[in-house]
Amino acid sequence: MNNVLEAFLFTLLAGMSTGIGGAFVFFAKTIDRRVLAVSLGLSAGVMIYVSLVEMLPESRQMIAQVHGDKSGLLYSLIAFFGGILLIAIIDKLIPCEENPHEMVCPVPTKPTLRDSRLKRTGILTAMAIAIHNFPEGMAAFVSATQSLKLAIPIVAAIAIHNIPEGISISMPIFYATGSRRIAMRYSILAGLSEPLGALIAFLILRPFMTVVLQGVLFAGTAGIMIFISLDELLPSARLYGEHHYSMYGLVLGMGIMALSLWLFA
Repeated sequence: MNNVLEAFLFTLLAGMSTGIGGAFVFFAKTIDRRVLAVSLGLSAGVMIYVSLVEMLPESRQMIAQVHGDKSGLLYSLIAFFGGILLIAIIDKLIPCEENPHEMVCPVPTKPTLRDSRLKRTGILTAMAIAIHNFPEGMAAFVSATQSLKLAIPIVAAIAIHNIPEGISISMPIFYATGSRRIAMRYSILAGLSEPLGALIAFLILRPFMTVVLQGVLFAGTAGIMIFISLDELLPSARLYGEHHYSMYGLVLGMGIMALSLWLFA
């Protein structure tokens, strides 16, 4: 595994972007829905494009070096859908009312009453996001150890979509406690699960790392990012009521990713 230090730094930056969302309690009373929708769509576009165009084919090539082309394709597809299954199980284990990623039970970002229930909502949101961010940290770390040019847009996409997550944590806690600092603190703590995921990936997987395992991780990471994009990012953008802006962001994200891959090819 190469670029380990850089990979940790990238993952830390991605995780700490929840703090940027948390900082909105200091500077803004209202949030521009169009900007959020475009940002979420852009993140989804980057993740979907890089997963299907870059990471999945790269996984197949890695595994094919040992097992041949046909088996390489089969194993990479199994790992891809395995990644989807993993993040889906994590998502399912969190009750709907306490899961900020379930669009049928959205977490209110503009509560008007101060009570203990609002603080509980914010804390449970922070816990749920921390659980979701854990595999994202592994994804960012694995991609960065393979290729920094590939990791930069992935980490940027994760960081962008972590910002509204930080908002969903900080707003209920702020309205419940009246403390912007406490709200900010919980947003930052939730983001720390991403570098924790990277640390676990490094400590557990490093001794067993082979080209086949790298390929499996690449495909699994691609599956995780596809699920996050389709289950979380795009529905979140639609929840804000700006469907077309999210689609503009989606196409823009794909275009940016395609251009960056072409420039550095």
